[in-house]
Amino acid sequence: MSKRGGFLSGAAIDPKRVSGDMTVAELVDSAFLAYNAARLREACQLFVEKMLQGDVTIGMSLTGALTPAGLGMSAIIPLIENGFVDWIVSTGANLYHDTHFGIGLRMHRGNPQTSDVVLREEGVVRIYDIFFDYEVLLSTDDFYRKMIETPEFQREMSTAEFHYLAGKYIAERERILEIGRKSLLAAAYDAALPIYTSSPGDSSIGMNVAAKALAGNKLKLDVAADVNETASIVLAAKRGGGKSAVFILGGGSPKNFLLQTEPQIQEVLGIPEKGHDYFLQVTDARPDTGGLSGASPSEAVSWGKIDPDMLPNAIVCYLDSTVALPIITAYALARRRPRKLKRLYERREELMSLLISEHTRARNQHGKS
Repeated sequence: MSKRGGFLSGAAIDPKRVSGDMTVAELVDSAFLAYNAARLREACQLFVEKMLQGDVTIGMSLTGALTPAGLGMSAIIPLIENGFVDWIVSTGANLYHDTHFGIGLRMHRGNPQTSDVVLREEGVVRIYDIFFDYEVLLSTDDFYRKMIETPEFQREMSTAEFHYLAGKYIAERERILEIGRKSLLAAAYDAALPIYTSSPGDSSIGMNVAAKALAGNKLKLDVAADVNETASIVLAAKRGGGKSAVFILGGGSPKNFLLQTEPQIQEVLGIPEKGHDYFLQVTDARPDTGGLSGASPSEAVSWGKIDPDMLPNAIVCYLDSTVALPIITAYALARRRPRKLKRLYERREELMSLLISEHTRARNQHGKS
């Protein structure tokens, strides 16, 4: 019989019956065999078997209203605490709403069919099927304004520095309130994990920074520092003999900011490099409409964002992040022991020195040529 070109070499589809005592990891491995379920299984396996190797530095991007849905507490904090994420790029909105939980405020499950006119009259704010009191916004704004007034914020800093300091204040509020770890900003502070915001003015945090600036506050967020610091993280991962992985939830500006680290290294700074080694994205967007925000892994190769030799290690799950992220997290926790925390925030000066050194060398070589 013909070998059929090897096309029939894949495992036969012969799953176990689903049972009530199956773990999440067992369910994924045995029943997620085709279509988007298969891509999610491949994503889980890529994350656990390759991305979570000790020499891989993992950057995560957060887009969409994930923290209001509780995913910061349920999934992202466990990933941080177990060393399964090493640095993050997030929308400011996710970090703002994350703060609600850390300072003792509540958000509630609601009905998306409820009249928004009625909700407005009742002082209730809606994020699809998440409801919360308008006072939650005012209280969080007040928290940030008072924090920004303190002496340690009266200078220019990267968004990683800003979020690290914010995490310190939120962690202290959690301690006083005795509510346990609720905020991913506080968890990132504990883990010395740097968090960047690609568009720092595009959130209520940025709005409050702007408001305080009108009153003479000296805080300024340095976006150039963010670009160079994130590039230095990726370069150091590679120069240390390791690999760089990206774990992308959604798309938008955080996805591009995470991926542009490689074009910054190669195209702008002139440092020889090949691209990220592992690529995992969860998205419900499509490339043909222009809505995939950086497009597919193969297209990213043309920009130098992804190492072309590593394309087999690129998975895109066309799925809702609120479904995929808890499953990937549960699978990883079941299949992998915790990794040693890289504590990259504490190494920023060292990493930037490497970036500057390599850029200087590349510039001098270019000048000689």
